[in-house]
Amino acid sequence: MADGPLKPDYRNLKIDMNHNKYSAAAIRKLVKRERVHGSVYTDPAIFELEMERIFGRAWVFLGHESQLPEPGDFLTTTIGNQPVVLTRDREGALHALYNRCSHRGNKVAALPGGNVAFLRCPYHGWTFRHDGALLSVPLRRGYDQARLRAASAELSMQRLPCIDSFSGFVFGKLASGGPGLKEFLGGTVSSLTDMVNRSPAGRIELAGRPFRLLMRANWKLFLENLMDAMHARVVHESTVEAARTRLAEDDQSLARSFAAEIISAVERNGSSYETWEKIGSTVYPRGHSFIGGFFNPANFPPSYVTALEKSHGRQRAAEILSVNRHNTIIYPSVTTQAAYQQMRVIRPLAVDRTVVEAYQFRLLGAPAENSSRALTFANVQNSPSAMVMADDVEIYNRVQEGLAAKRPEWIDLGRNLDDDVRSDGTTTGLGTSELPIRNQFRAWLDYMSSAPRKVRARR
Repeated sequence: MADGPLKPDYRNLKIDMNHNKYSAAAIRKLVKRERVHGSVYTDPAIFELEMERIFGRAWVFLGHESQLPEPGDFLTTTIGNQPVVLTRDREGALHALYNRCSHRGNKVAALPGGNVAFLRCPYHGWTFRHDGALLSVPLRRGYDQARLRAASAELSMQRLPCIDSFSGFVFGKLASGGPGLKEFLGGTVSSLTDMVNRSPAGRIELAGRPFRLLMRANWKLFLENLMDAMHARVVHESTVEAARTRLAEDDQSLARSFAAEIISAVERNGSSYETWEKIGSTVYPRGHSFIGGFFNPANFPPSYVTALEKSHGRQRAAEILSVNRHNTIIYPSVTTQAAYQQMRVIRPLAVDRTVVEAYQFRLLGAPAENSSRALTFANVQNSPSAMVMADDVEIYNRVQEGLAAKRPEWIDLGRNLDDDVRSDGTTTGLGTSELPIRNQFRAWLDYMSSAPRKVRARR
């Protein structure tokens, strides 16, 4: 017997990972037309590949231009597992930088955001301009000056290959090539436009910092659940019953309040399956989709409708308010709820850990009560302490726990498999169809089964 513990052969492990487990053929075996293998939610190796091939190639939401209104503003964010800082320079241009000092690798911007004359590394004091260019080095005389000049681009903070915005929503990409932002968004541009159209002034702004919640579950489960109308009657049963009990009380003050509308919105989760079927779902290429909602112009306060009509005219205001979408998925990173002035951003941390950030928007030119309504909705529906969100998060966590079981190996996604209607580049289905989830996995497979072209960051 050999002396001492056996040492693992990491070279063989690397060969196995690269040529077997990560092969395109192996990946394609995980996704069938009506089902997916459970390992896509539980295998850390698959998660790492997702960070490289999905979040490493897709356009990912970075922030909203209203978060950086002034020259010198910055905010920190992530694309997959890559730390990023978004900045606005003195000329007003936006830049997306890898949040890493070129000296010793320290994270340069540690705060969520702020305004600075330049970016300064808190480790050794190297400074950088808002576009990432190296500005100064302490004790510069200790370095070979010719080398510093020759390596100035290499020693700068590196820029992401791609940054672009649509209607104020800023997206970035870690890889060059591929579709531009508008082409990537496809049909979901209408959902982002819907967010802005609802403002009487034609502009929106983020209202404060987001709610943050931690899921002990895989990031894909959140996106799937937002398109899953079948879960509402079951998962939210106790919450629905509480809402119905409250609405049944003879309370005139409640009947006249916005709280009643919110409670009614909660109660709608208990609608019949036939009602959920009728709201419909629409999917687009690259995993994007939306599911219909329950709103109509009568749901909005008269003061807001009046302000919108004054800006856009009665007919156009009615058209804007008639757009009826509950959740829109811009795969893989962000979801919108225009009627509620909400946006949620997905931050994957590990194969079984995900942070979800819920943002609220102000509609500029709208009455103040609109912002109050949006915040109330966020507190009741999307905050970590909300009853509805608590139901969902508990289910996400239980799904992840259940997936640890070895059998059965597959997850079924076959509901309404052959009922889809295709027309003009979109596909529609019933609101209770698993079409949007199958659509997400078609995009997942496209990303995952082809190796990305290696690119260098911009300097």
